[in-house]
Amino acid sequence: MSQHIKLKKGFNINLAGKPQKVVGESDRSETFAIKPTDFPGIIRPKVTVREGDIVKAGTPVLFDKKMDQVMYCAPVSGEVVEIVRGEKRKLLAIKILADKEVVYEQHKEHSSTEISGISREEAQEVMLKSGVWPQIIQRPYGIVANPEDTPKAIFVSTFDTHPLAPDYDVLLKNQASYFEAGVEVLKKFTSGKVNLGVNADAEVSPIFSNAKGVQVNKFSGPHPAGNVGVHIHHIDPIGKGDLVWTIDPYGVVQLGKLFLKGVYDASKVIALTGSEVKEPQYYTTYQGACIDKLVDNRIKQDHVRYISGNVLTGEKIDKKGYLGFYHHQLTVIPEGDQYEFLGWLKPTTSKLSFHRALGLLSFLNPKKEFVLTTNTLGEERAFVQTGAFEKVVPMDILPEFLLKAIMAEDYDDMEALGIYEVVEEDLALCEFIDVSKHDIQAIIRDGINLIKATT
Repeated sequence: MSQHIKLKKGFNINLAGKPQKVVGESDRSETFAIKPTDFPGIIRPKVTVREGDIVKAGTPVLFDKKMDQVMYCAPVSGEVVEIVRGEKRKLLAIKILADKEVVYEQHKEHSSTEISGISREEAQEVMLKSGVWPQIIQRPYGIVANPEDTPKAIFVSTFDTHPLAPDYDVLLKNQASYFEAGVEVLKKFTSGKVNLGVNADAEVSPIFSNAKGVQVNKFSGPHPAGNVGVHIHHIDPIGKGDLVWTIDPYGVVQLGKLFLKGVYDASKVIALTGSEVKEPQYYTTYQGACIDKLVDNRIKQDHVRYISGNVLTGEKIDKKGYLGFYHHQLTVIPEGDQYEFLGWLKPTTSKLSFHRALGLLSFLNPKKEFVLTTNTLGEERAFVQTGAFEKVVPMDILPEFLLKAIMAEDYDDMEALGIYEVVEEDLALCEFIDVSKHDIQAIIRDGINLIKATT
């Protein structure tokens, strides 16, 4: 039965630089990259191409020796121009110089009525070799799903509440038929339900409203109301031994295109957002695009930080960096490496803060859009237990005790306190409000890696 979950805990970070709902024109990036670091859990990536090789969109370029059925494929056609390695020959990226016209690896096309008749085995075979499989994420652990597993349910969140998050109505305009086809494919992989989480505070987009045979659950409240981990927690919680899969709406559409068009279509619309962008709006590109063309002459100043993704969970990249595999947003904010006299002690309403401490008066104007820098206004110190984390995590867990259990490598307490239910994004707000300046998301990943090593 569908549910309406009203969340009270959380915190909206209202930043300046929201994108207008316009898809603008931009010169296409010349190079694109696929980065193993975008995929948590990938252990031993093996490159299948060499520099100078010619690839098509959908040609496998690497796989993980630990799960060699899953292929990671080129987003565009062109020439492999560089295989980037770091210390100890760690694979960092495979760069492709794109053709002017994208050429695709071709798979069998199906009509919308034929998709329901395809077996799981047939669907899985083409998904694994075509490049769409990495869109499916397994919980617990937040890693690429193992095709040999059968999840008890699949969850899709149809809205994003992160700061400056893009609107799926713009990202996936006129792609409802592909979403519907993608959902039809997903239903083959679970013994339970495919759950769609929708925003109860807005009208359900026509992109999602035609999906059949799914359970629609409504969520309302502040961020992280759009996080799929929050949806799972309230609808079908994960215990030890449980498996749930998640996929974002773009991944569902990409899955639908694979079966309806027979190609791995990595084209996407992304939002260029942030206070330092002259005209925040949307642009069309491909997965793994170099951002140099996207930001050229569109940024107000030079002393900025480029973030692939959002300010809470995104990745810092340079001006010639590459978009992350799962990101639909590029955020540009001021770099905050300057000294600030009196810091947070200076009374002001211009600094957004969750805490109503002396001098931090932003709560007096909740609708104001803030320009935040990357300055942390402090350095790491002793773990102060304030009880604040529990106010921004709308889950029945104790974040502070969970983090301490991870730092103490106490496996029993990690399990008891909910390590299976969370990934980095679920506790990213804790990092934002943490007065002790800890890297909360890194601690969570350490805990996941520890607990995963025991299974």
